[in-house]
Amino acid sequence: MSKAISAAPGKSVPRKAPMALTETLVARTMRVVADAGPTPGMVHMTDADYARFRDEILASAPPGPVKLFAYGSLLWKPAGEVRGGERAVARGWHRSFCFTVQRFRGTLEQPGLMMALDRGGQCQGMVFEIAEPVAANLEALLRREMTILPTVNVPRWLQVRTESGVGQALGFVVDPANPRYAGKLDKSAVAATLAKAVGHWGSGAQYLFETIRHLDACGIRDRNLWQLQELVAQEIGRDHAAV
Repeated sequence: MSKAISAAPGKSVPRKAPMALTETLVARTMRVVADAGPTPGMVHMTDADYARFRDEILASAPPGPVKLFAYGSLLWKPAGEVRGGERAVARGWHRSFCFTVQRFRGTLEQPGLMMALDRGGQCQGMVFEIAEPVAANLEALLRREMTILPTVNVPRWLQVRTESGVGQALGFVVDPANPRYAGKLDKSAVAATLAKAVGHWGSGAQYLFETIRHLDACGIRDRNLWQLQELVAQEIGRDHAAV
């Protein structure tokens, strides 16, 4: 069973104002979208590919429990089972809406944007232990995070700092050489996409809303995401006022 995370150690960050991006605004972006299936022309991962990635990760894992650094949707919807939960910082990386999707939270007609870790800055998130059976739970994680070769969000070991000290955890970082890498987009461009794109997993606005909400429950405030939600709220308001 997957473990949904709704709270975490540490005090919540005081908030000066409520989110501009409300559940009501998010609901305006939602609609039923059929899964169009694998994107034509793409090379989709096979069982053998997932097994290879899984085995390479386990072979290179540091001693002890296999740990996962969660910074986005894995905070509330981890694939496979995880346990524990400790606030952590990964230096040298920041969360970013930096790669395009034509499925899941977007379509061929209206591609969406998804988050990965991109170079620079630092990222606050949560570290969890991947529960037993580790191999099966790790493969479930890979099957959700990676679908197309070459993969745009690459699993790698990150150095993370928690109250317990410095260690390593598995995270997903963007490959800037991948054609699906969107680069460092202006916030207004990201907001315009998130306000419009929706797929069979839901909308980009929903993804942003849930990420901020669950980070807040963990006592984490991401300034860039906070600014972004204000812009997305404005975009949704404009789009629906024009209808």
